[in-house]
This record gives sequence, C-alpha cells and structure tokens, in this order.
Amino acid sequence: MRALAPYLLALALQAQAPAFLDQLPPAARAEAQDIITRADFMFETQTQPKLVRLATMEKLFDHPVLGAAMWRYCRFVPAFYAFLHPDGAWSIDDTRGLRGTLRLIYRRPGHRVYLVEGRAERGRLKTPFPVGARMLTSYRYWEGKNGFESRLQTWTALDSALLGVLARPFRGYIKGRQDEFIAYINGNVATFGEFAELNPRDFQGPLRRDGDPMALREFEALFPGQ
Repeated sequence: MRALAPYLLALALQAQAPAFLDQLPPAARAEAQDIITRADFMFETQTQPKLVRLATMEKLFDHPVLGAAMWRYCRFVPAFYAFLHPDGAWSIDDTRGLRGTLRLIYRRPGHRVYLVEGRAERGRLKTPFPVGARMLTSYRYWEGKNGFESRLQTWTALDSALLGVLARPFRGYIKGRQDEFIAYINGNVATFGEFAELNPRDFQGPLRRDGDPMALREFEALFPGQ
C-alpha cells in the first residue's frame, strides 16, 4: 500500500484543474479540460535566474521566428525553425521528425497559456512508432531579485487510446525524455534572452548570414541602433 501512495498522489495532482482554467475562452477551456482529464503525463519545472529583463523576454516570446533564429545561432539542439500561421498560431520544426504547433489561448502579465499539438516521428524519441500528443502548457514568468525566472507546467495527452496502449512499455521513458526536453528548452530560452540582453549586436551578423528575412526584420525592429 505504501508503494501505491506516490502513484495515487501523482494521479490526484494530474487530474486537479488549474486555477487559470476558468479564465479561458469557452472553446479553449473545453480543449484544455479534455487534455487535463486524459493526461498521460504532467510535468513541472522552474528555471534558475537569468540576468535578462522581463521586457526583453516578452519581445522574444512575441517573435518566435526571431527566437528560433537566435536559438540556432546559440547552437542549441535540435536546430528549430519557426513558422507563423494566418490565425496567429506558430509552429516549430527541427526538420528531422520533431515538430509542434502552439496556440496562445491566455495572456496576462507574467502568464501565458498555450495549446500545443506535437509529433515525433518513429525513432525520433527512440521509440519504434510515431508519438503524437496534445499538450496544455502554463508558462509563468517574473523578474525576481536575482533576474528573470520562470515556472512551466505541462499536461500531455497522447493522441489516441491505441497509442497509449502501445506506448505503455515506454511510458516511463517517454515521460523522462519529455521532462528533460522541456526543462532543456525552458532553460535555453532564458539563456539566449540573457545573451541578447548583454550584447544584442552579437546576433546581427549571424542573423544576416542565416538568411531569414523575417528574423532579421524583427531583430532590427526590436533592437534598433544595435
């Protein structure tokens, strides 16, 4: 019975509706509730403080194409590319079988909530089958006494009951890989924000060589005179 206690506690926390749920638009709330109800995994992490202003991070959050270009320049892996959609959503793709589409459904100072559809092709997560999932992501961030900090919560529902069955032997591995990957991305986003805060000029030449005109336009608009 004692061995079951951590498992039962994890299930209770996973099923608990977050406080922000009532603030979502009705359609988005229904999608978010469905993901929470069916969630196979729940993940939470908090970044270490970075010496970057909140205003700089807000700029990068609102310009994912520029953010992805800066990510590539920092040589973080995988080398993501970002694409905007007419409805305001945006996608990231590493061109090697890992991609996701994000929709911002809630925004307040210091808090953003996204609905995410992700897919990893067979072998990309070292699984013998493709892994697709829908995710609800709550991203809170603030400027503390030691710099920029953030806290991320993610609920993940695999995209089919069959996939859930097939993935069962790999469930611990998939969750572990997801936990590591999200923590890695979350920390790196704050890191390249810190680089941009210290000396944004370092990015200008590499962005020109990278050849993405949108990323370069966004950089010149956000960091004028650099």
